[in-house]
Amino acid sequence: MKPPLDQLKTCADLDSLRSTLHALCAPLGTVADLEIFLVEQGGHHQAMCFWHMQSEKEDARVMQAWGVGRFGGELVAVIDLEPATPVCPT
Repeated sequence: MKPPLDQLKTCADLDSLRSTLHALCAPLGTVADLEIFLVEQGGHHQAMCFWHMQSEKEDARVMQAWGVGRFGGELVAVIDLEPATPVCPT
């Protein structure tokens, strides 16, 4: 099985990214807020995900399980999307 965040690499659009991240977080708690920004860096598409769970305890579970950190109080992950993935903001 792929590491949780690696499963986001093949998401085809913003809605898919959102729903997949919610589903991946479900065993660790409930996502309270999620913002995803799509960027292009040197010809590569990336998704910058900022979110927090319903409690600090759930945030800590995600950080420990996935090795993600915080930025400005939010959990943060930068996902390198596969080049063939046509990501269009909605």
